[in-house]
Amino acid sequence: MPGVRLWQSVWRRVGPVACLAVCAGFWTCPKAAAQPPTALQHTTIVLDAAHGGEDLGAALGSVPGAEAAAPEKVVTLALSQRLRALLTARGFAVVETRQGDVAMDEDARATASNRVRAEACLVLHATNAGSGVHLFVSSLAPMPTQLLMPWKTAQAAQVTNSLKLGNAIHAALSAAGRDGDLALTIPTTLGRTTLPGIDSMSCPAVAVELAPLRDKDGKVTSEVTDADYQTRVLNALAAALLEWRSEAGAA
Repeated sequence: MPGVRLWQSVWRRVGPVACLAVCAGFWTCPKAAAQPPTALQHTTIVLDAAHGGEDLGAALGSVPGAEAAAPEKVVTLALSQRLRALLTARGFAVVETRQGDVAMDEDARATASNRVRAEACLVLHATNAGSGVHLFVSSLAPMPTQLLMPWKTAQAAQVTNSLKLGNAIHAALSAAGRDGDLALTIPTTLGRTTLPGIDSMSCPAVAVELAPLRDKDGKVTSEVTDADYQTRVLNALAAALLEWRSEAGAA
């Protein structure tokens, strides 16, 4: 029977412990997955473009709800595709949770990330609220890595690393475009909150939410759809991940 043969194949490849872990709702975290990549290995980055399919996300633009407003799902996918190109050119292996306009639930996104044992995962969002880039890390309390991590709290073993990654991204974004011109500075915040999708991820993970740039009076100077603004943000993200890879290789 096909189902029996498939199960036997999985059993032979990943072993009884991993198979039972999947059935019980746990994520298996072998020690090897936590080791830094060697010079002969690609550093794998997962890019998770939020929303998709019938889930449009926010309507982005100066006039929310206007016909010309861009759905968040379109903006996040475009950001993912552009960042993938930048990272691939820098020698990263990149996995996108979605490459088209498809719906994915939070478990599917976490599964796609955990399957490749990524060194980092960025969840991409966009919003009309606030200014600059908002970074978020899971609010789960840190805990040591275990052989079997509960699915809904797998991120707890990586929270400390996720905060380090968030700080690296924060520093890169804060420095982007300075050159003595405060008008080019990208306001950046880093916070912690409940993140159901990220909470099930077993790699260092940060949610990156792109908001418009605003002047001191709150007027929008660059929409999230502005190509130049996106380029500055994406270049900063690529620079942060390069630094992240360098530090991991030196560990």
